[in-house]
Amino acid sequence: MVENKKKSRWKYVILGIIIMMFLGTVYSYSVFRISLEQAFDIGSAQSGLPYMTALAFYAIFMFITGRYIERFNPRTIILVGGFLVSAGWILSSFATGIVTLTIAYGCIGGAGVGIAYGVPMAVVAKWFPEKKGLAVGMVLIGFGLSPLVTAPLARQLVEYFGVLKAFLVLGTGFAVLLPFLSYPFKYPDESELMGLSRVKGVIEDVRELTMAEMVRTRSFKGLYLNFVTGTMVGLTIIGMTTSTGVEFAGMETGEVIGYMAVFAVFNGLGRPSFGWITDRMDSRKAMLLSYALIIAASLLLIVAGKDNKSVYIISFSILWFNLGGWLAIAPASTMKLYGAKNYARNYGLVFTAYGIGAIAGVSTSGLLLDIHKSYYFVFSYIIALCMAGVLVALIMFKNDH
Repeated sequence: MVENKKKSRWKYVILGIIIMMFLGTVYSYSVFRISLEQAFDIGSAQSGLPYMTALAFYAIFMFITGRYIERFNPRTIILVGGFLVSAGWILSSFATGIVTLTIAYGCIGGAGVGIAYGVPMAVVAKWFPEKKGLAVGMVLIGFGLSPLVTAPLARQLVEYFGVLKAFLVLGTGFAVLLPFLSYPFKYPDESELMGLSRVKGVIEDVRELTMAEMVRTRSFKGLYLNFVTGTMVGLTIIGMTTSTGVEFAGMETGEVIGYMAVFAVFNGLGRPSFGWITDRMDSRKAMLLSYALIIAASLLLIVAGKDNKSVYIISFSILWFNLGGWLAIAPASTMKLYGAKNYARNYGLVFTAYGIGAIAGVSTSGLLLDIHKSYYFVFSYIIALCMAGVLVALIMFKNDH
């Protein structure tokens, strides 16, 4: 009986990856951007509003939903989130300007992503008590690799139907597929939990903390600050990937864009890898390993990266791998440190660190290059951020993990 449950539970991972891939289509917004600028006669600053709004609503509604996620059937929450995602994309096809598109795509669609995002992670975490970090990391592959699949599809739809009808086609597809994919989702019942608890390798949660109890721990402050730092570093790197390849490594723009697919794969692989590492080691060691890899890649760029294509590819593969890693370290650490019972609510709060890191990281990368005109300065800045993160990890996790 337990063996059957062990086999059947993998369907939640597979379905979770597919759902995350659909939700991650929000990251493919750049495919629509130029066409929207032409359609609405606007500049790049205005055309970015729907995307920035979508990310903001995604983070806000993930936090809000986390407070209630375990009170309702997971299928119901995915259906609500999926309905809003579909509605946002379909309504985007009727947008008459950037304001209505921002409301439809950004507010409605972004809220839908935030509502549905945490559910597959919460479900697989309960079905895989002996390898929660790995299971959650595998589900997150879908979100990380989504642009590899959905961006080419969206590009084809824009070319064939036009930008607004492309929103309609994708929104209709989400409306049909997300309810179908959500149907099997459920938390294990008491008897299933008893069976899963006997699976080899299960370690009972040392403690089950509420959000109020979690925020009073030293490890929460360490986790939060490190997630901000890891996100800042990762998104600073992503923001300057193309310009570094062209201006620093001496590559052609098209060649750099071609390698973005390779970097995206490493970003996706970082999630299950660091989820597994966080399972096997403690959270502090996973963080220190990530910082060590980022520092090594940055030093490699400083020492030998100038006009060196090979060094650029190796270093940025490592850097993208670690951004994906932090999106697994944070949820896996939240569960490991504070238990599975209140995981969705607790991680909703921890995830707000990603929003802070995103704003700081995206704004920092361009600003540093504008002021200092030197990639060496940016790589040094990344190393300094990592060293600060190392100190926080060593101090904050000393006696509290």
